[in-house]
Amino acid sequence: MLHGRLALPFTASASALMPADARAQESLGEQGLSPTTSVASAIEKLRQLKMSDDVVLTRPPVQPDALRGVELHTPRQPPSAHIRPGGDRRRVFMLLQGVCSPFFLHLAKKLKQDGHEVIKVNFNSGDSFYWRHDKAYAYRGKLEDLGDWIAELWRKHHVTDQVLFGDRRPVHRDAVLKAEYLGIRTHVFEEGYFRPYWVTLEREGVNGHSLLPRDPDWFREAGRHLEDAPTPQRFQAPFSERARHDITYHLAGATNPLLFPRYRPHSIHAVQEYAGYATRLPLMRWYKRRDAKRIDQLMGSGAPYYMLPLQLNTDAQIRHHSRFANMQEVIQRVMKSFALNAPRGARLVIKNHPLDMGLVDYPGLIRSLERRYDLIGRIVYLESGNLEKLLQQAKGMITVNSTTGNVALQYRCPTFCMGDPIFNLPGLTFQGSLHDFWTQGQRPDTTLFRHFRNTVIHTVQLNGGFYSKPGMQLAVLGATKILCAERSPLESMLNRC
Repeated sequence: MLHGRLALPFTASASALMPADARAQESLGEQGLSPTTSVASAIEKLRQLKMSDDVVLTRPPVQPDALRGVELHTPRQPPSAHIRPGGDRRRVFMLLQGVCSPFFLHLAKKLKQDGHEVIKVNFNSGDSFYWRHDKAYAYRGKLEDLGDWIAELWRKHHVTDQVLFGDRRPVHRDAVLKAEYLGIRTHVFEEGYFRPYWVTLEREGVNGHSLLPRDPDWFREAGRHLEDAPTPQRFQAPFSERARHDITYHLAGATNPLLFPRYRPHSIHAVQEYAGYATRLPLMRWYKRRDAKRIDQLMGSGAPYYMLPLQLNTDAQIRHHSRFANMQEVIQRVMKSFALNAPRGARLVIKNHPLDMGLVDYPGLIRSLERRYDLIGRIVYLESGNLEKLLQQAKGMITVNSTTGNVALQYRCPTFCMGDPIFNLPGLTFQGSLHDFWTQGQRPDTTLFRHFRNTVIHTVQLNGGFYSKPGMQLAVLGATKILCAERSPLESMLNRC
């Protein structure tokens, strides 16, 4: 049995989709499907897929006649891979949108070296620039037609697996859902749950859609049979290299209005992003000097303090995996609760995200809320500073669903989640209300966290990175083994425990 996320439990003879939990219902609702949608009608819809007149391919269009007679695969039973001499299986991978780097290109080359077929779908000029390889399709149609168009490519190429970065991107949502209907395996890359030197690779979904169970007893049982997580191989990953790839990707995207006129970015437009950085980054040297003084004053005062590290408003963790529209709502909620319930002598430290673009006036918002909630002198705002050092002495940390929660747990800092990340487990995070957390927060169970960390790293983390050459090399070597395996490490663990 799969834990933590619904494995749409239907067969060709089933009469209705029956979600097993509220998250499944939400997922179906986002796609315009109700829990009572007939399986037969859903399958028939897929059989009647039709090419959009708006679609332009870099290869000849898929002809509907060529798809007649192609059998749909039973859900959860992937298309049969071709058996090669020696007994290993040849798979057909479709790569959708990746990161702003040549990572997917390197991954494809390794998969082809291993004897597998790889095709790529490009959605914008940045995707095309970083591909520069054969078997590429360019999608220039409407977003609402994308799912059907991709399904036709699955059929034409007998695709067994699709690979993507970020399962909640608009260009990926339909593909992820419909792949389950056809039994095509979905592999999702994301930034690491534990950083640095780790990236995430899961089947079916990540973060709020991860197959990782939300049961502390499962982690206790699974972790009991595992060795401590290995120390990751370190590698050079300068931020300048990531920035170079990002700028190159978006410079190529300058031709999108001509070549991909219907493409819309899943996040903020690059021009706004760079304009924000151009304002914020030159001030960072001054911020660091100022913040060092604020931290020294805080530590010297002996006052207890709580941490609120901010997340990015553009992050899928906020936009798709939380009930908050933005971090401004989070700040207001936390400051109000702090004013009403925290010990009078306590401080609240609000630290901005290192990659924040400076488009939101957080200092102005905080000053306004300080006056509203009578918190003058009790709020410390930081643009910089060593989070790990701060967490070691903090009375607690509040997060929505940031991976900084893992850092807090590592330092045995009481942690409260305003969202539902994978580490939001009884025994690790405070399960009461935010109002009670200020006075009742408890340190996490050290043994449980060790089991949790070991299990997550052994099952869904890869040593490597997406932007530097050595990081990409490590990630590619680790990923190809998992992509081609019949079961992922997590699926194998779920079957054992």
